[in-house]
Amino acid sequence: MRRTRLGAVTSAVAVAWCGTPRIREADVIHVHGNGLLTEVGAVVASWQRKPTVLTLYGTDVWHYRAPTLKPDLFARAFRQASHVTFYSDGLRLRAQELGLAQDQTSVVYPPVAASFTWHSQAGQANARRQLGLTRRHVLVNVKHLHPYAAQHTLIEAMPAVLQTHPDTQLVICGNGPLLHHLQHMADAADVSRHITFAGLVDNQTVAQYCAAADVFVLPSVLEACPTVALEALACGTPVVTADSPGGIELGDQFGRDVVVVPREDPAALAAAIRVQLDERRRTTTSTVQRIEDELRLSVVGARFRHIYEACLA
Repeated sequence: MRRTRLGAVTSAVAVAWCGTPRIREADVIHVHGNGLLTEVGAVVASWQRKPTVLTLYGTDVWHYRAPTLKPDLFARAFRQASHVTFYSDGLRLRAQELGLAQDQTSVVYPPVAASFTWHSQAGQANARRQLGLTRRHVLVNVKHLHPYAAQHTLIEAMPAVLQTHPDTQLVICGNGPLLHHLQHMADAADVSRHITFAGLVDNQTVAQYCAAADVFVLPSVLEACPTVALEALACGTPVVTADSPGGIELGDQFGRDVVVVPREDPAALAAAIRVQLDERRRTTTSTVQRIEDELRLSVVGARFRHIYEACLA
């Protein structure tokens, strides 16, 4: 029903009916991401003459196509917003290329929760004991099991990693439609005993895995700003990432703590992982300091509060 035109109209009316009383009472409306809920919410906010802040994460911009047979609610929300924030500078530039113009914009990177804290090598060893990880080397990936996350490239890279570092365990945290396909890939490559599919785990456990890892590996083909990579860096774990727009941006900002390789290139990915495993190091003090100074929840919250106050003024 929702996929039909009638279903979309019915859902839009329901969103407007439920949202209008809340929006009427608010001083500022903060719209996150895209989709019918946020698009209709932005329209209602406009009707109520409420200042609106729109935050864009990635897919809403990367996959934007102006509709030809229906109102472009997303573009309308974008242009009428009092302020638009982006998860990365690359995302902001992409919006400009698409003709989504706005005078009041800023880049606000995603915050890193307090549970993701820096671990020395002793702290790393303790995290491994708590998780029951016994191999010498540990790789971690945290992402929905989806084609864009490209865990298949990481599995394809594992045989080459194991040639030089045979005592290595890869932990993949997340669920998704590709689980069985990835498990079959691991079996076919004869690396399944070195790969743990941990499933969907809570944030506290993700923080433990990030702390326990030697390398956090993010082969995603499309990222605006990968929060999971920032979380790993906060725990003291270097990152190897594919050259998605977000990966490139993190590489520019965090130097040697973020190694960038070509997308969907298992050989390059394996080579970068092997180098990191040989070094066996934690992140630099400059990376830790930048996260504490710019990316903690209190700092990001203060930035949004400033934006809200500017909208009201």
